[in-house]
Amino acid sequence: MLLVMVYSRRARTALRNACRGHDDVVVRRFGRAAILEENAYGAFLALRLRAEHGGDVQIERTRPFNEFEAVDPDVREAAVAYADRESPSTPYAKFAAGTPHPDPATLRERSL
Repeated sequence: MLLVMVYSRRARTALRNACRGHDDVVVRRFGRAAILEENAYGAFLALRLRAEHGGDVQIERTRPFNEFEAVDPDVREAAVAYADRESPSTPYAKFAAGTPHPDPATLRERSL
């Protein structure tokens, strides 16, 4: 997929118009950004925006995030347990203390 991000009002208007006119290529739209299909037409639309608006348009190639490939099981389990916590105001560091869940410092040091 292609992630197109725009940084000016004119580029945002052009992105909106491109998405409306070519919705068959748009996977998702977020206001100042859009995800386009990774095909030649999606690339054409993204590059056309960059040609018109220069540095106000950033294009990144992305791929879907597969949590089962990229993340260790203990991180997924910690995320589920934290989402199901009794008190929604408990910060993760306090929640993880004294449990088998990884602490925030450990999570920050681990790469995907």
